[in-house]
Amino acid sequence: MTKMTQPDGQKPTMLRYLPLMVIALVAAIGAFTLRDYLSFDALRDNRAALIALRDSNYLASALGFVVLYMIIVAFSLPGAAIATLTGGFLFGLFPGVLYNLIGATAGAVVIFLAAQWGLGERLKEKLDASEGMVAKIKKGIDENQWSMLFFIRLVPAVPFFVANLIPAFLGVPLYRFVISTFFGIMPGGLVFTSVGSGLGDVFAKGETPNLGIIFEPYILLPILGLCALSLLPIAVKGLTGKKDLSE
Repeated sequence: MTKMTQPDGQKPTMLRYLPLMVIALVAAIGAFTLRDYLSFDALRDNRAALIALRDSNYLASALGFVVLYMIIVAFSLPGAAIATLTGGFLFGLFPGVLYNLIGATAGAVVIFLAAQWGLGERLKEKLDASEGMVAKIKKGIDENQWSMLFFIRLVPAVPFFVANLIPAFLGVPLYRFVISTFFGIMPGGLVFTSVGSGLGDVFAKGETPNLGIIFEPYILLPILGLCALSLLPIAVKGLTGKKDLSE
């Protein structure tokens, strides 16, 4: 009998896809099984136990919270907004916002690396070899990476998961992804962490927090201003004809 052998490259290809497949599977399972556990009602009902845990061992609680937040983001589990509120509720605006930003950024890096390892290189090669309008779009993004990275993080309409995938598929360096993610999500993170820090009064009144606050004019307009500011280098370069101003 002749020994069956795998075609060249098949096994490495499957291994490259494995992280993305695991993330997709866990995300699908989590969407149906964790919705009731990562909710505002769950936070309200368990707030006393969470506070007691924090007070008994602050360092372990802070570290555990960051790791849990990272897992929620990395596997696109439901409850990222509730996790941000929890960070503010347990640890205050500061250092709560710092814990939220670290956890969210770390989780985003997991998705970014999985997508880049699985599909990023091949897509980048195809885009680099493309011609016509696709090539012009790719060139434009490459020449304005910093601006585009901050823009997709700041615009509330861009889903967080999508903003993790686009840079991976375009071959963005890891350090640029980390920096733009951490600082790009900071405005929204500050808003929701601030809401979370005031949950004590919300719980006492039996109310629910206004998660749509980020779309209030006094919050949304400054964020849109930052979006416009992130695109300013592109506008200046277009007027002056200079190369990437960030280089």
